[in-house]
Amino acid sequence: MRVIFMGTPDFSVPVLDALVADGHEIACVYCQPPRPAGRGKKERKSPVHLAAEAHGLPVRHPKSLRNDEAQKEFAALDADLAVVVAYGLILPQPVLDAPKQGCLNIHASLLPRWRGAAPIQRAIMAGDAETGVCIMQMEAGLDTGPVLLRRAIPIGAEETAAELHDRLSILGAEAILEALHQLPDLTPEPQPEQGVTYAEKIDKAEARIDWADPAETVDRKIRGLSPFPGAWTMIDGKRVKLLASRMADGSGTAGEVLTGLTIACGRGAVEVTRVQPEGKAPMAAGDWLRGARLTPGTVLGAEQGEG
Repeated sequence: MRVIFMGTPDFSVPVLDALVADGHEIACVYCQPPRPAGRGKKERKSPVHLAAEAHGLPVRHPKSLRNDEAQKEFAALDADLAVVVAYGLILPQPVLDAPKQGCLNIHASLLPRWRGAAPIQRAIMAGDAETGVCIMQMEAGLDTGPVLLRRAIPIGAEETAAELHDRLSILGAEAILEALHQLPDLTPEPQPEQGVTYAEKIDKAEARIDWADPAETVDRKIRGLSPFPGAWTMIDGKRVKLLASRMADGSGTAGEVLTGLTIACGRGAVEVTRVQPEGKAPMAAGDWLRGARLTPGTVLGAEQGEG
């Protein structure tokens, strides 16, 4: 099958690799343009851009697909299908209509739950027991198209967004190959109107931990925002990102250190297992505690610089 691939971040790379390995003809790879990154602000190619070059595939990275020239170039590829996964640009109707069999999107949720930008993080933060991927026929609305195939997986009790991201990326690659092999026999199922939720883009302002929240909420926020932007609290006057956690026994004043890095919440307690101190690399909580001035009874609150 002659395919246009459209994706940008790490999440999309296993899908491109799988399509190539499965023998599909990749007419062109579309991704976001190189962006300034790092201290030197040098332009950096996206993970998909680098993967496409490694496969020897042609790459395009238009800033927009809304102009006539970009749409004509897209249509001239004469593709059977476009596969879209975390591309980052809205596809106008002429682009959606150009491939003979339309555009298929790999979305990392069980639609209609968690339409939008941050389905992986929102699923964890909401305490969902499971999530998955859907292969969706794209239309003009935001993740509103009919679903051709869906695959579900459970969310682990201690799973972070990074870990779930990687599992869903592999699942998406497997699911799109299955969908392409079965395409003539698949029946698009319209999404139900009930159960629609939106995964709003993560705002960095959400990342600060409020220890007065129940332990379940704190734990889900830590795991759901790991590694980016990273839930955080102030300890000894410095911001510390909390990158992994689990539910723990214990109770006390909200924000009170009970033992090690087990911290009391508004109800229950959470054990933080991985941290990233300000200006340092991520590390196990136990390693960080050896050099930290943090003793049982300390209350993480206004006096620690959070107020």
